Amino acid sequence: MKLTRRDALALGLGATAASLLPFRAYAAADEAIAAFTGGSEMGEGGITLTAPEIAENGNTVPVSVDAPGATSILLLATGNPTPGVATFNFGPLAGSQAASIRIRLAGTQDVVAIAKMADGSFVKATSTVKVTIGGCGG
Repeated sequence: MKLTRRDALALGLGATAASLLPFRAYAAADEAIAAFTGGSEMGEGGITLTAPEIAENGNTVPVSVDAPGATSILLLATGNPTPGVATFNFGPLAGSQAASIRIRLAGTQDVVAIAKMADGSFVKATSTVKVTIGGCGG
């Protein structure tokens, strides 16, 4: 097989495009966070994110979040092609500001929960989940 200049250029461009794909996913997560918080600073504490350290199967990963005093909670999977997983909104008559969900993870990645508190501040919690079998086509 003879490698022409055109073939070498195509291989180089393909490798460059493939190496930039993970950055797009993280950029989408950053955009979702900025849209939710309006660019406000986020504090730590006041929110509890519970996710397994190791998930045998990325198709159904149990995640729960608890943020007493929150009006809404954004849940993100930063490594997924579409990072926004769920947004939970709580009204004044809500018994508790907690939610549980099963999510799909494409691979090992961070799960992020951001809560908007009643006073307008934002708090963040992050948990890394190691996935042995990917859930998004893996």
